[in-house]
Amino acid sequence: MYNDENNLYHYTYRKDGSEPAGQTGGQATYTRPSVDDQLNSYHAVQADPQPPVPEMKPVRKNRLGMKIAALALSCALLGGAAGAGISAAINHSSGSGNSATVNVSGRTASQVTLKTVDGKTAMTDAEVYAANVNSVVSINCSSATTNYFGQTVESASSGSGFIITSDGYIVTNHHVIDGASSVKVTLYNDKTYDATVIGSDEDYDIAVLKIEASGLQTATLGDSDTLNVGDHVLAIGNPLGELTFSMSGGMVSCVNRPINVDGTPFNMIQTDASINPGNSGGPLFNSYGEVVGIVSAKYSSYSSESVEGLGFAIPINDVSAMIQDIMTNGYVTNKPSLDITAGTMNQQMAQQTSLTQGVYVYSVTDGGAAAKAGIMVGDVITKIDDTTITSLEDLTAAKKSYSAGDTSTFTIYRDGKSTTLKVTWGAASKETSTTTDSSTSSNSNQSQSGNNYYGSNDTQDLFDYFFNQYGSGNSGSSNGQSGTGTAA
Repeated sequence: MYNDENNLYHYTYRKDGSEPAGQTGGQATYTRPSVDDQLNSYHAVQADPQPPVPEMKPVRKNRLGMKIAALALSCALLGGAAGAGISAAINHSSGSGNSATVNVSGRTASQVTLKTVDGKTAMTDAEVYAANVNSVVSINCSSATTNYFGQTVESASSGSGFIITSDGYIVTNHHVIDGASSVKVTLYNDKTYDATVIGSDEDYDIAVLKIEASGLQTATLGDSDTLNVGDHVLAIGNPLGELTFSMSGGMVSCVNRPINVDGTPFNMIQTDASINPGNSGGPLFNSYGEVVGIVSAKYSSYSSESVEGLGFAIPINDVSAMIQDIMTNGYVTNKPSLDITAGTMNQQMAQQTSLTQGVYVYSVTDGGAAAKAGIMVGDVITKIDDTTITSLEDLTAAKKSYSAGDTSTFTIYRDGKSTTLKVTWGAASKETSTTTDSSTSSNSNQSQSGNNYYGSNDTQDLFDYFFNQYGSGNSGSSNGQSGTGTAA
C-alpha cells in the first residue's frame, strides 16, 4: 500500500505499512526482503485475500443522441429567430415597438328606437319587435277527458295570441282553445290572467278571448291584400310552449295558397319564417309592424318526406270582419248556411248507386235555405256557380266565398239527370256556426245483413237511409272508404 507520510512514491510489501529495517526517511533505498519475510507476506495474502478490483471499461459516447440534441437546439434557435422577425414585423406594422396589437371595434351599440305603428314608416326587425312584443300573449290551456277505462285524464296545450283592444280582447286560433276547460293568458310583463272564450269559428280557425284588464298595448291590423311574394314578414309567439315571446323572420313565399288542414280548406299566406307548435294564433307582421296574418299551421312532412320552411298564416283580411262579429255577438252572424246534412259521394259510392260524384244530401232542415230552394234528400250537389264540387271540402271552400243573403246557382244531380236551382244562402245559428264541414274515412268495412255500409256509428242512421233508399249495390268489391255526413 501507499505510504504518504515519508515518501509518496515508496512502496512496501508489509501488510501494516511499516518500514523494513534499514530504510531511512531521507533517500529512497530498496532492501531485498529476506526469505522469511517473503513467506510471511505470501501466507498473509493467502489467509486474507483482497477483493478483486473491477475492471472499468470506457463509456462509449451516444453520438445519435448528441446529433438529435444538436438538431433540436438548431430548430429552437431558428424558431426563435423567426418569431422575433414576425414580432418585429407586427410591431413595425402596428406602430408599436414592444408588442402586437389586437384590433377591437370602437362602435357604440345603437339603441332601438320605440316607434309607433302608423302604416307609413318602415321599421327594422328590432323596431318591429319593440313596438309589438307587449301586444303578444302566451296562451296555456288545460282540459279534462275520460279515457277508455273511465279515468279522468288532464291534458295541457299552448299557443299564442295578440291583443286587439286595450280592455283585453285577444285573437287566437280556434284549435288552440278547442276543448279547453280553462284558458290562461300571460303578458310580456309576466302577468297572468284567466281568460274567457267569447266565441270561435272552426271553419276559419279563429277565436276571441277576453281578460279583465285595462290599458293594454294593442296590435295594429294591416292589409293582407297588399302582400307580395318576397315581402319580409316576422312572427312573434310562444314556440314549444316554453320559448315565450320569440321572434322569427322570413319572406312571403306565396299568397292565397290553398291548403287543407285536417279536412278544412283554407287560403293561406305561405312563409318560410320558422313556425313551430306553440306559434299557432300568434301574429304575422309586415315590415311596417302591422298584423297581416294569424299564424296557423306548418308542414313538417308531406307524403312521408321531411320538409322545411313551409309555414302558413290566415290572411287578416279574410277574418277581420268575423273577429268583430264574434266580439259583438259571440259568433259569426253572417256565416252562410244551407241547413242540410251532407257528405262526400266518392267515385266508388257513385258507381255502386248509379249516381254521380259530388256532395250527397242526407237530410234537409225544414224552412232552411236548401229547403226553400227545392233541394231534396238524395240530391247530389255537383256545382256552385262556376265552381265544380266533388267533395264536402270543395263545398266548404266554396261556401267561404259567400255571406248570408247571397244568391248562388246550384247544379244538382237528381233522377239520373242534372238540373239547376237558385239558392239564397241562409245565416248559421250560434249553435251551428262552429261546426266544421268535413268528411272522414275508414279503412274497415262494416257489414250488416250481408250489405256493405259506409260510414261511422255517429251517422250510421244516415247511411242506413242512404242505402235503404238506393240499395247497397253489391256489385264489385269495396275498399271501405267512407263519408260522414255533417251540417252545411
